[in-house]
Order: sequence, then structure tokens, then C-alpha cells
Amino acid sequence: MNTLTNGQLNELQASLRGQLLQTNDAGYDSARAVWNAMIDRHPALIARCAGTADVRATLAYARDRGLPLAVRGGGHNIAGSALCDDGLVIDLSGMRSVHIDPQQRRAHVEGGAILHDFDHEAQAFGLATPLGINSTTGVAGLTLGGGFGWLSRTLGLAADNLLAADVVTADGQFLHASATEHPDLFWALRGGGGNFGVVTRFEFQLHPVGPQVTAGLIVFPYAQAKAVLTKYRDFVDGMPDELTVWAVLRKAPPLPFLPPEVHGQDVLVLPVFSPVQSAAMQEAIERIGSFGQPLGMHVGSMPYTAWQQAFDALLTPGARNYWKSHNFTQLSDAAIDTVIRHAGKLPTPQCEIFLGLLGAQASRPAPQDTAYPHRDALYVMNVHTRWDEPADDARCIAWARDFFNDAAPYATGSVYVNFLTDDEGGRTVDAYGVNYPRLARIKQQYDPANLFRANQNICPAA
Repeated sequence: MNTLTNGQLNELQASLRGQLLQTNDAGYDSARAVWNAMIDRHPALIARCAGTADVRATLAYARDRGLPLAVRGGGHNIAGSALCDDGLVIDLSGMRSVHIDPQQRRAHVEGGAILHDFDHEAQAFGLATPLGINSTTGVAGLTLGGGFGWLSRTLGLAADNLLAADVVTADGQFLHASATEHPDLFWALRGGGGNFGVVTRFEFQLHPVGPQVTAGLIVFPYAQAKAVLTKYRDFVDGMPDELTVWAVLRKAPPLPFLPPEVHGQDVLVLPVFSPVQSAAMQEAIERIGSFGQPLGMHVGSMPYTAWQQAFDALLTPGARNYWKSHNFTQLSDAAIDTVIRHAGKLPTPQCEIFLGLLGAQASRPAPQDTAYPHRDALYVMNVHTRWDEPADDARCIAWARDFFNDAAPYATGSVYVNFLTDDEGGRTVDAYGVNYPRLARIKQQYDPANLFRANQNICPAA
């Protein structure tokens, strides 16, 4: 990076309400730590912003001095887009305000908020919007990539429920983007990632959900995986919008409803969720349980906030993580066989393969309605490789890549941008498909110098 004088650094700190951290400052190492321990980057400066004025000052400082720039929301992105080497990080993690308007059913959310913050405030009024499956995920990164979770079959994507956003653009403007104000920018924000500016505030549509929902797990032996997944695939075709069932192949965690001898064994888990509590849902759940002979089944009424946190223990920060992902419009017999074969060779007990079910409301918009284009993706598969020791890097990554390559013939070729790792920049065009040319034109309009490039980058149109 350019050498900065003490006077220049003092000038930046004086312009901030928040804290400016340099490499030798106390708290610097914790501030540069992100969820994925594979990411080990050393920014020259980290600006822990306290508000929009800090964001504008920090952005101008980086732009005017030609410094590499990254933007941190929740710090959960697998590729580590929250950090850059030898540059400046705009850290929004102190900006976590969530304001709920229960009468208008609107949520106003700052750019550093995580899902736990959002759910805590919204559920006080029995309201929610579709956001993720892990409560430590950042609202900003999730939404800007499209964002799906347990409510997406019923209510669409996070991006579908975004009503407006406050954005600081590369030239320092503060814009309010919506369907009627800067509509091209608003379109791009709904799936285009962090390519177009720093979003300091999001406005979401809220929906009545909870406080109690129907949710839980059905666990089958690995030996029954082929039969169960085949019945699951056939069941999905007639599944109501109010029901979602994912499929996860992994080693069994020490769940209290499973016999101790099952802990650590290969299993197929079907997480089941519905915002509805009804006899119809119970009938559907009983049918799902009949797909095989479950090792254990624990599904019933629980708080929505508890379900949103149910998988946090399996996704704690500090582990090494590597992902590979495909989209599928269907699960052929050959695809199921491929999943099962590789699930039988998990390199560590923390690894898993999951098939996230979409469809229903998530599939109804046209591909060009938002920057997120993959409305035909019925299943989003993530090969989640997770381990602790650097010595295991090559072995674990090789397993993920082998599975990815073997599954490719049955996939669409498209991919969810939030699941792309740091070595997959070449798949950015696959992440946006038919929408990439328009995104590149909007990038040229709002960020022609590509200041926001510490991401799955969309290059400005020539």
C-alpha cells in the first residue's frame, strides 16, 4: 500500500466517530478475524465505523489514495470478502441497529446486523422475513447475494423482500435506492453482491411468522439414504409452499433424541420446517418419517428464534472451511448415487453435503426481475468441507473438488454467488447468467474504477 504519514492517519481518525485500527494496535487481530479460518489477511487499516458519516469519510480516504478497499458486514462470507491485504477495511460490525415498525410491517436494519439481531427484534412482534439458516450470518452479505433460508418457499428470497436501501457509492454519494429511486441500482443490489456500494441501511418487508413454528429433524441411517432420497425427491413435487424439507448427509451430532451408539455415524438428516402449525403439516411430517426407518425423529412446535439458531453449534467461527456448490433443477437417480457415494467418504466429522430446497415462492419471479437469476434452481447443493488443522487442507479440499466434478453432469452449471470460494472468481458469470451484461453496465455507472472489487467481482462494462 502507499505509505501513509502519521498526519494522514490522524486526519482520518479525526474524521471518524468510530475507531481506526492499525496493525500494531490492540484489538487488530480480533478485528481481522472472520468466520472462515482459512482467510488470513492483513489490512493496513480497519475503520470500525459508527455511522454513515464514518463510511463516507473512510471510503473517500481509500479512494483518494488508491488503497485496496473491503467492506465487512457480518464477516461470514466463505471467500473472505470482508478483508483485503495492505488496504483499508470499512467495518460495519458496530452498526447493528434493527428498528421494527409493526404497523407498517417494515424492518430498518443497519449494515452490520446479523440474523440474530434481526430475529430478536422482529419476533418480539411475531414478524420475520426470509433470512438464512445460521444466526451469526450477516444480513447484508446474505441479502446482497440473494439470500435464502427456511422461509423462502413461503415468502421468497431475502432480496425479494428488500424494499429499499441506503447506499454510499464509490464517488461518495449517499443514495436511497428503491423501485422508484435509482431503480437500476436497486435492481443490482438484489443479488449483485457488494459490487455497487456500501449499504448502510436495509428496509425489508415483514410477514407474520411465529413466535411458534413447526420444525425439527428426522434422522435416517446412511444405509437407507438411496431409498429415502428417492422418496423425498418424489414428495417434493407436490409439497405445499408452507413446508420445506432439506437433505443433509453427515456424521450424526450427539443429538439427545438419538441413541448414543448412533453419534458419529454416517446419517441422512431431513430438517423439516413450516411457519404453519396445523394437522395438515403433521400429516406431511408423518409421511416424511415413513420414507424409511428413522433412527430418531424430533419435530414439533418450537420458537422460530430457536430454529434459526439450531445449527449454530455446527457452524461456529474458527474452523477451516471450503465449499463447492451446484444448482439442480431435479435430482436424477445418478445425482442421488453421486451424493451418497461421496457422503460415504467424508474427510472429517465436521463435513457435510446439504441440498437446500427452494421452489414455490422462490421460483415465481422471472430471472430478470432481480439480479439473482436462478429461479429454476429447485435444489442448491453445498459441499461444506470443515476441519481444524492446516495439515488437512489438501485432503479436505480434494474431496470437495472431486465430488463437485462428479456431480457437475447433473447440475445446471449455475451457482449461488454467496457459496463461491476465493478460488472461484471464474464462476462469477455463472452466478449471474443472463443478468451479467446488465450488471456490468450498472457497475460501469456506479463504480467505473472498480473500487469495490474485494468480492465475486463484476467488472465494469467497457
